[in-house]
Amino acid sequence: MTELDVKTMPVNELVKRFAVIGVEQDKALRADNLEKYKRLCTQMRAVDDELKSRPGDQRRSLLTLYEHPNFQVRLMAAKLTLAVAPEAARRMLELIRQRHHQPQSGDAGMCLWTLEEGIFMPK
Repeated sequence: MTELDVKTMPVNELVKRFAVIGVEQDKALRADNLEKYKRLCTQMRAVDDELKSRPGDQRRSLLTLYEHPNFQVRLMAAKLTLAVAPEAARRMLELIRQRHHQPQSGDAGMCLWTLEEGIFMPK
């Protein structure tokens, strides 16, 4: 996905694209395909950056993905909404951590720890 693609997409399509990327990230993680995972992270960042740049910071639209069946989608939506919905995002990260669904629960736990320690500051 190029930068031009995300600039022309409506918010609801960006959210759908985010979910598709998250599912593909999960598949890449399970297949131990780091190269593909990195490419997908770049694509997800482009979607996140575009949502953030929209009037009113449209990252809130990712909150709808907290109910997605895929844990990677939930995890990334929670991490990328920490700046706009910190309480809801922290609750989602805690739920993911408690479910012990690896590798996402470990990632969620680490994210919560870095927040608590002041190492990570959402923007």
